[in-house]
Amino acid sequence: MKKENQVAYNIAPASRLNSVSEYYFSRKLKEVAKMNAEGKNVISLGIGSPDLPPSQVTLQTMCEQTMRSDVHGYQPYVGIPELRKGFSDWYKQWYNVDLDPNTEIQPLIGSKEGILHVTLAFVNPGEEVLVPNPGYPTYTSLSTLLGAKVVPYDLKEENGWIPNFEELEKMDLSNVKLMWTNYPHMPTGTNASIELYEQLVSFARKHNIVIVNDNPYSFILNDHPLSILSVPGAKECCIEFNSMSKSHNMPGWRVGMLASNAQFIQWVLKVKSNIDSGMFRPLQMAAAKALTCDESWYTEINSVYRERRGLAGEIMHALGCTYDENQVGMFLWGKVPDSCENVETLTDKVLYEANVFITPGFIFGSNGARYIRVSLCCNKEMLAKALERIKNISK
Repeated sequence: MKKENQVAYNIAPASRLNSVSEYYFSRKLKEVAKMNAEGKNVISLGIGSPDLPPSQVTLQTMCEQTMRSDVHGYQPYVGIPELRKGFSDWYKQWYNVDLDPNTEIQPLIGSKEGILHVTLAFVNPGEEVLVPNPGYPTYTSLSTLLGAKVVPYDLKEENGWIPNFEELEKMDLSNVKLMWTNYPHMPTGTNASIELYEQLVSFARKHNIVIVNDNPYSFILNDHPLSILSVPGAKECCIEFNSMSKSHNMPGWRVGMLASNAQFIQWVLKVKSNIDSGMFRPLQMAAAKALTCDESWYTEINSVYRERRGLAGEIMHALGCTYDENQVGMFLWGKVPDSCENVETLTDKVLYEANVFITPGFIFGSNGARYIRVSLCCNKEMLAKALERIKNISK
């Protein structure tokens, strides 16, 4: 049989891919997987994926609903009424914020997709977005992919990891559409305050900017959850993301939400309805049930994180790092000693010699270059083993 001539395809990816690289954790976790395949049993203290299960009633609801015959079709783009009301009641109970479940809440397939939807809904190519440095890398990468111009704003330890509004006021803000904020802050663990939220709302109104506050960590090791939407007038100029990944141990379920005024919600829905077809109904019903957890649920989870936090602090000390005791959230952020010339040299040494994966702070921005981050999403036995391994290489 005669062989056909093979024509070489000359296909190139979209040029936008040149502006971003593979997500750090995607790349590094492949390396960790390879090490594990070689029998090295790496302890991962990198990514913040809760290892504890959701509440029993959440799991039971999911199972019961899934067995029904009438729940497997497409679902409303706006989410089912039960879930929207669940989020509304949750915000009222814990944040003292009134949200109309019909017009001021939009469930999301994880809040990460909300970054995409909001950027598409508000930012034209070439317009600017303010992104925290250090901050969640997706704010930068998705903005860049969508043609927005990323303008970093500094968060520094000497200023308590909050924006320096004097510096912001000196910037040319005429082309800025969005400002991404994230309090309680990841990766530094800096908590929110009403004073900070009031400053952000005032800044947004003065400069006609939309503040987007990403708020998934407010229930972890934090006695007083706050929402930027509790500030008078915030709904007019702010959007808040929230997520069940951290607060309810549901990262793989991909259930998040955003809340704002009805007009903003409609603009986001216009984008979202052209991208997905809604979440599985039993999953939404289970999420709504999870939102009814009482205070004892959060107290029990936080008692586990508090114990782990103590071990993470010992790991920091073993590496010669210092950290702020007032941090909240599911990570511990520490400053490396002056004797350490390069943070990645330290994290690679820990990975290759102790078989422990910790995150170098530079992946969150240049202001994180002298820091490391340790995840609390690992049981105390493994944290204790990681501590012993690190002590052995530190000797």
